[in-house]
Amino acid sequence: MTHGDDAATVHAWAALEGPVELAEGVSYEGAGDVLPARLPVRELARASVGVCSLAAAELLARRNAVPVPAVRVWEAEVATAFVSERHLRIDGRAPVAFAPLSGFWRAADGWVRTHANYPHHRSRLLDALGIGDTGDDRALAGVLADELALRPARWIQETVYEAGGLAVAVAPPGGAARPLVETRPAGEGRPRVLAPAPLPAAGVRVLDLTRVIAGPVATRTLALLGADVLRVDCPRLSEGADAHADTGMGKRSTRLDLSDGGDRRVFADLLDSADVVVLGYRPGALEALGLDALLARRPGLIVARLCAWGWSGPWAARRGFDSLVQAASGIAVIEAGADGRPGALPAQALDHGTGYLLAAAVLRALSDRQLTGRGRRLRLSLAGTASWLLHGVRPAPVEGGGYDPGPWLAETASPYGPLRHALPPIRYEGAPRTWSGPPTLWGTDPPVWRGEAGERGGATSSG
Repeated sequence: MTHGDDAATVHAWAALEGPVELAEGVSYEGAGDVLPARLPVRELARASVGVCSLAAAELLARRNAVPVPAVRVWEAEVATAFVSERHLRIDGRAPVAFAPLSGFWRAADGWVRTHANYPHHRSRLLDALGIGDTGDDRALAGVLADELALRPARWIQETVYEAGGLAVAVAPPGGAARPLVETRPAGEGRPRVLAPAPLPAAGVRVLDLTRVIAGPVATRTLALLGADVLRVDCPRLSEGADAHADTGMGKRSTRLDLSDGGDRRVFADLLDSADVVVLGYRPGALEALGLDALLARRPGLIVARLCAWGWSGPWAARRGFDSLVQAASGIAVIEAGADGRPGALPAQALDHGTGYLLAAAVLRALSDRQLTGRGRRLRLSLAGTASWLLHGVRPAPVEGGGYDPGPWLAETASPYGPLRHALPPIRYEGAPRTWSGPPTLWGTDPPVWRGEAGERGGATSSG
């Protein structure tokens, strides 16, 4: 068992501005060589879950005026949760992780990584390269490979980007280190003081404007800890049932078009009594929608923002995913195979790690708000977590061999059918072992907080 002198845990807790002495209360129960890689993925994973568990324990102690519960994280449970999308079964069916046109491809002078899981990104990739869409992805993969092999990697990257698609050139490690967490206090407001409760985030209202893995993992974790989490999506952008079944646990989901005046007023009403807003919009997108003015009306609000490439520099406004950040940051080169083909981490560890760090940052901000009444502005990025993995996490000794994920899986009935899913890895003394309920059907809940569903019209909740 490893105790709280773990360097990665201390570093992450300091980045979250947590009381230094509390980090000594975190310990890890080893499980052998979990998440094996050249880079210290195991250490990043357990530290991100460790500090999130500690932040939950701290908030529970603060609102109940009791000592901080001990934190003891199980590495096997962490490893299972970090690949939760691979363990997911929906009525016995395994989801498809990556579409056929997503992956590494040879370019004329190197390699590129594409991401075409969403239909609009797939069509833009094909359009950028002048490839007609036959609808047969197996055949199109061969055509795409031939086209990419003729062109320089940087040309592919920029041409596909200009067309609104997603492709990056695989690059060696380099560049300046990025911050893991950026945090600054906001103006004083009149937030609701959190009363004593059995769960750290009980009664906390969270608006979740995130997609894919990192943001939804963060808000799924807040829901586990008692928060009322309402996910808000644009009606024009659909979400895959598989992704939502994995990361929608304990949450509700609605659809609002924030470019529409009526829907924006509904959102503003929700915001008036929210404690936390978690945003996955790229830099500049909030301003384009006018949301920055709405958020400024609530100085006691905790606003947590997430992006792919960091909050400054020429790529700050670009779309991105875990796999693309791995390719552009040098991780894919470090994890390359003996044949030189770029490699990947054993989990989408940038997504999952950033998700737990984001949840930890929100929990810490809630703890501080109990004392100061002030809101907080938080910023994290996948690139920041990649920088931490590359420069700030040291390998730790491994004890034992492999592990069995079975004890860390559970089955739950849901509107999507029976789910087999990974259990949450958050561990402090008395922590909940699973979510309060399954995901509701994406986009079908009314845009109201719990307990208010009968007070305003809207879609019918499926849960």
